[in-house]
Amino acid sequence: MEKSGNQKCLVSDNDKVVCGDPTITRADCEAGNCCFDQTSQRRCYYGNDVTVQCTRDGQFVVVVSRNATSPPLSLDSVSLLGGGSAACGPVGTTAGFAMFKFPVSACGTRMRVEAGAVVYENLMNSSFEVRPGPDGSITRDSAYRLFFQCKYADDELVPLQAVVYTVSPPPPAVSPGPLRVELQLARAPSSSSGEQYDSYYSEGDYPVTKVLQDPVYVEVHILQRTDPNIVLTLGDCWATSTPSPLSQPQWSLLVAGCPYRDDNYQTTLIPVGGSSGLLYPTHYQRFMVRMFTFVDPASQLPLKETVYIHCSAAVCQPTATDRCVPTCISRRRRAVAAARGGSSKDTAVVSSGEVILTASELPAQGEAHRLWSEVPQVFSYGLLAVAASTVLVVSALLLVAVWRFRPCTQNKAVTGA
Repeated sequence: MEKSGNQKCLVSDNDKVVCGDPTITRADCEAGNCCFDQTSQRRCYYGNDVTVQCTRDGQFVVVVSRNATSPPLSLDSVSLLGGGSAACGPVGTTAGFAMFKFPVSACGTRMRVEAGAVVYENLMNSSFEVRPGPDGSITRDSAYRLFFQCKYADDELVPLQAVVYTVSPPPPAVSPGPLRVELQLARAPSSSSGEQYDSYYSEGDYPVTKVLQDPVYVEVHILQRTDPNIVLTLGDCWATSTPSPLSQPQWSLLVAGCPYRDDNYQTTLIPVGGSSGLLYPTHYQRFMVRMFTFVDPASQLPLKETVYIHCSAAVCQPTATDRCVPTCISRRRRAVAAARGGSSKDTAVVSSGEVILTASELPAQGEAHRLWSEVPQVFSYGLLAVAASTVLVVSALLLVAVWRFRPCTQNKAVTGA
């Protein structure tokens, strides 16, 4: 992502990597696409971007900032196309930068001649962590790819920039029904606890874009119900890459109302209490997930797809023996005990529908080999993902089981109003 001048040059003194010799002038410094600060001991330094330079003695100089993408790159995972040897690795690193310097004839560089100039081309990319699950795989890391070249015509110096391209998501979908359940996306809460949802994305705000690992604040609540004695509970919440909640791949967010344990960025349940300012706080459920994208199981590459969130919801009426609150630590043990005891609790589960999230555009699987024949592009990938708020009216009848102290219980069928 190309940064503004101010953002690009906001580098701490400890992280600054010197660009040029100590006596370099401002004009020469900026001509090399570097930042200049007369008051700093390192007055010419590389900015928070990707800088490519071609030296007169036939060397590539590529300086990569970890802040060139969002979320930041893992500099340890960045390598060249032919970077198998130690000579093709970084010649210097700091907490925020990695510098590569190698001859234009080494590390997998390709040469071609055009219009009286010799062009040298190479490719740099990064690896990323893939998190497997039982029904799909995801990643929250930036996938990074940079195609760069040096064109030698006399003594010309040609710097390149890294750019991230985004894609627009499809619009949200709604479905009517007798029981009205709304699923919304909220903006970042004002309180540190995250309980206060002050603002929601409206229809005019869509599409909403989210960067990988950005928090996505979700709220599910019942509409047009005034019974203070009922509690909205969430069963499973999961994500798919298509609007169908049954499609594959899938990634679990909540399981039986509790965060999915095999996610390294577990979903955060946000309590909704009296301090929330809501008239019926028990009609609401809130949680936060970290934005991600699905990964193709065969190629292990991020998919150029949207992400849809689905939740199953139920209405519960608290009793002396059931507070309608999941016990996440011992939920497995409690579920086994309930099965053995032959519990007669009857719950109807209704899907709250789909929320559309969109990831930023990724290179196609065949893009790498086409880079050598197409007009050079720079693919610094900072994967943007999109979160969408939608009002979903679900057509369903919701059965509520009322537990009593008597040995025999009678289930009541509750229809959504």
